[in-house]
Amino acid sequence: MNLGITEVRKGMVLKVEGELYSVVKSEFVNPGKGSAFIRTKLKNLVRNSSIERTFKAAEKLESVELEKRQMTICYSEGDDIIFMDTNDFEQIPVSKEYLEDILPFLKEESAMEVSFYEGKPIGVTPPNFAILQVTYAEEGLKGDTSGTALKRVTVETGGEINVPIFIKQGDSIRIDLRDLTYVERVNK
Repeated sequence: MNLGITEVRKGMVLKVEGELYSVVKSEFVNPGKGSAFIRTKLKNLVRNSSIERTFKAAEKLESVELEKRQMTICYSEGDDIIFMDTNDFEQIPVSKEYLEDILPFLKEESAMEVSFYEGKPIGVTPPNFAILQVTYAEEGLKGDTSGTALKRVTVETGGEINVPIFIKQGDSIRIDLRDLTYVERVNK
């Protein structure tokens, strides 16, 4: 679908020079002299890189609709993660590169949204938070009560994260998957 520059909004998916980009930021500029334009920051959905691009008022942009499906992780196989559609149980391989940073914090059967374009998976939106059990934690030093004392722990999925020193082995913790930080201890 073609649209003018005034219709571009954050979160839209655009096809620019044959590649798919998500609009991260857009700013409409109407100078006193000259024609209006829009400054955008775009994230490539396939390569996961960002670019800044300016579009003139006369340009038409192509908006793309993605198919989004709720899926769960079944298992890992080589360079792919096998996802299962929760509606029809179809299994689809998705490249691990979409989840590279947070992979050590995902359990099998974790639910997430997979985006498809022309039948091919092009992106994965994981949940914002994960609750995981600490499987290894060194004891905190007695008397080390400064406000920001942290230690490294290992969680049940094998990932390692910095947490406050009061966290012990066996505790459940909430992790923010957007920036891989400790949020809080969770009582189960």
